[in-house]
Amino acid sequence: MECRPFLFRPSKHSGSFPPLANHSTEERFLLLGFSDWPSLQPVLFALVLLCYLLTLGGNTALVLLAARDPRLHTPMYYLLSHLALVDAGFATSVVPQLLATLRGPALWLPRGGCLAQLSTSLALGSTECVLLAAMALDRAAAVCRPLRYAGLAAPRLCRALAGASWLGGLANSAAQTALLAPRPLCEPRRLDHFICELPALLKLACSGGGHATESQMFAARVVILLVPSAVILASYGAVARAICGLRSSGGRRKAVGTCGSHLTAVCLFYGSAIYTYLQPTARYNQGRGKFVSLFYTVVTPALNPLIYTFRNREVKGAARRLLGSLGSGQTRQ
Repeated sequence: MECRPFLFRPSKHSGSFPPLANHSTEERFLLLGFSDWPSLQPVLFALVLLCYLLTLGGNTALVLLAARDPRLHTPMYYLLSHLALVDAGFATSVVPQLLATLRGPALWLPRGGCLAQLSTSLALGSTECVLLAAMALDRAAAVCRPLRYAGLAAPRLCRALAGASWLGGLANSAAQTALLAPRPLCEPRRLDHFICELPALLKLACSGGGHATESQMFAARVVILLVPSAVILASYGAVARAICGLRSSGGRRKAVGTCGSHLTAVCLFYGSAIYTYLQPTARYNQGRGKFVSLFYTVVTPALNPLIYTFRNREVKGAARRLLGSLGSGQTRQ
């Protein structure tokens, strides 16, 4: 069957799919969301809304604590505050559109709006990939070189690592979006996803002449995912060797506690991201892919503040001091 590039033409629609105005000639496609799971949509709406509120509240609190409390003016919390900003932005680039699809019918999306959403979420997700690697380097320096840590983790180096993370994310997003933008979309005109996810969009792209472009896009995804992964593995390999060399059990517990939260966040994020982006387009299962994407775009950003604060005495202490100062200020008034 010949694959034809899609340019929207007026047609009649039935069922729950909203019709377009007859005069529209802009290239559009239908975002199906979870319309094939109607009984699950109310539950998903409540879950997604709860996770989003936790994401905004938890990550905003982390940024405020890291900025206000002098005891948290360290490289670890400086990088953690950047991670909190990334998580809040990442969820915001995805969740409002998802909530709209869960509350109403499937959405018709213009191609330009979809590419803008794709570019934003790719930039923030890629930034998180590099930022987690920078945080692993910081943890390795703290455990393996504790006496030289202050010099190794100088403020200037921390700012450079954070800046490199943002630049790396923006560069990957720009490259992927620029390669995808010229590709024509083919019929059928339905995107079986709740966001403009790259693998799902590649399923809609016409195959003619696109093999080289897809290879370049896959290579870019390999770089942004596997290079930081290699840095993280090397860092934690050095941490494991340092922990094995410690004689006291208390020192081992402290070192494990220092790295445990970050390692948990890495496993949650990288596991789902690698599954989504490092498999061939032909093998991408859109039904399963939706639920995997739901995990790393909605659930993980909500869990990260809990992961980093649940066993973290410094953050809990900063929160108590802030609440105490606010309470005493109100009492004086």
